[in-house]
Amino acid sequence: MAYLRRQAGNKMRLVRITCHKREVPDMLATRPLRGLQSGGGRMLERGGRLMRWAVANKVDIALVVFIALNLLAMHLIPEWQTVPFLIIWLTLTAIYGFRLWHLGSTLVTVLTVTLATGGLIGWQVLRNKQDWDYLAEVPLLAIMFVIMVWHSRRRVAAMDEMKRVSEHNLVLLDRQRQFLQDASHELGTPVAIALGHVELIEQTATDQAIAADARVAADELLRMRRLTSRLLLLASTDAPDFLYLAPVDVEEILVETLHRWNHVPRRWSLGTVADARVCGDADRLMLALDALIENAVDHTDAEGRIELCSRLEGDTVVLAVADSGPGIPAAESDRIFARFSRVDTGRSRKAGGFGLGLAIVKAIADAHRGSVQVRSSVGKGSVFELRLPATAAGEAGMRQPLDDRVTLR
Repeated sequence: MAYLRRQAGNKMRLVRITCHKREVPDMLATRPLRGLQSGGGRMLERGGRLMRWAVANKVDIALVVFIALNLLAMHLIPEWQTVPFLIIWLTLTAIYGFRLWHLGSTLVTVLTVTLATGGLIGWQVLRNKQDWDYLAEVPLLAIMFVIMVWHSRRRVAAMDEMKRVSEHNLVLLDRQRQFLQDASHELGTPVAIALGHVELIEQTATDQAIAADARVAADELLRMRRLTSRLLLLASTDAPDFLYLAPVDVEEILVETLHRWNHVPRRWSLGTVADARVCGDADRLMLALDALIENAVDHTDAEGRIELCSRLEGDTVVLAVADSGPGIPAAESDRIFARFSRVDTGRSRKAGGFGLGLAIVKAIADAHRGSVQVRSSVGKGSVFELRLPATAAGEAGMRQPLDDRVTLR
């Protein structure tokens, strides 16, 4: 029971307050309990931090314990202390190969291990239980470990520089691809407008000299349009919609391609054709065949021979275009598929190529997870082979389309 003074207006009066007997001890005990609880919470928090630190550094802790056990073995078994001594350095070397420590931590570790092992061995030397030359192994091993650390850090720095250069090259390639796409799109419209006006001038010109000049200008504009379209195609080879994959019949695309080209004066022939299918983009594959045939036409005369054929080699379908042209020198065979690459020795350039046709063939082959190769000898013609993964083979072996051989002139 207690009394409180309460002021009501100008008068003071006593107010009686009743408390249960057990409430007073509980109220008095609240403050010490809160202090105990807060102290226990801090201890638990510190214990949790220590546990998290131990889990995060369990490898380092295990290494320290392992080194301490080996140092103890060196002290207790001096006649065998070479074994734990070497085990310590081998363990440091092996772990450093998987985890590159910071330079400061590495130097502290090397210095600590050197002093600990050197101190034990020096104590044994002073007690005449070891020879003085044995003590020289301690700094030698420490120096070898430091040299290994130096080489490792140089290697890491070189790898970081290679990664930086690679990322920079990827950025440059992406910018180059974007530039080719933008330039091709921007050039397309003015070239088409200029070509239309030039063709109109050619058709309406009464002066033969003006008409001839207009034809030359039209031919050059057509070449420029082909160039822009091919550059746009090469720039889009990495796009996700570059290919529309579907089963493609090999014989069908070969026959269709041959029919589109047989108006050109050459000795055309369709050789042996494999009964097979490939998973690919029919339009892109015919574009690659067109580029190979265009290359063969450019480098053969009107009486030259061009043959299309295909065959199966295991799980690979080979589409080949053979010509009777002057051939390609062996030194040039590896670079002809690069962009803007030309081989001019003894080869006709009347069609005015850009050096992009074979690059397009390679890009299409790579997109189909295939490859393109050439077999050629100077003076004996060339055989270009487009190699693609086969998805299904029909009848085993090869079969002749139509008769034994189809020859078109």
